[in-house]
Amino acid sequence: MFETKYSKFLTILLIIIIVAVLGLIGYLGYSYYKEYSMKKEADSYVSNFSEEASGNNTNTNIDITNETITGNITSAEVDSNSTMVQTYKGYEIIGTIEIPKIDVNYPVYQTPPTPKKLELSIAAVYPMDAKFNTIGNVVLLGHNYRNGSFFSNLKKLEEGDKIYITDVNKVRKTYSVYSTFTATKDETSFYNRDTDGKMEITLSTCADDSTTERVIVEARAD
Repeated sequence: MFETKYSKFLTILLIIIIVAVLGLIGYLGYSYYKEYSMKKEADSYVSNFSEEASGNNTNTNIDITNETITGNITSAEVDSNSTMVQTYKGYEIIGTIEIPKIDVNYPVYQTPPTPKKLELSIAAVYPMDAKFNTIGNVVLLGHNYRNGSFFSNLKKLEEGDKIYITDVNKVRKTYSVYSTFTATKDETSFYNRDTDGKMEITLSTCADDSTTERVIVEARAD
């Protein structure tokens, strides 16, 4: 009698374990598929963005409030009111970022960097109403999920590594990393730094094993 009850208990326990293992496998599989799908979608978006940018030539026509300006125009010369509005998954973007060394290809959301935006892509945190490829510093924030997505591998960047920024007017510029360091999560003194009339970007993410530190990468347009 005791052996029969014990056998039933082991059978039920085994079934529970099998169901738990299958559930875990299903969850991990779904998570992987979701991450893969998001990365593939972002890659495709950025690829199309870059192709359009590389197709730009010196005879650029940009429609501005029902008027057309023809000539050699860069995004820095276009008035802020004429900037084209682009969106990704329902949120306005300021352009795209590509970092070949760490396989980063993402649209970049306009400020502020809300939790929802950071679940979907990279977001600008400074300045308000940030614009790419303009004089000054634009700070970008991305999650570190330690799975290769977003800014998970930011710590691998070194001086001289290349970052490609394409703004909403489809002007693409190359930036070179010149500084990497760690800072506390509340440190912002380097946001509003003097760029000496240069175009710069700053990338920021959480350090792997710390809840109080961030990995910071600074880059300047070539």
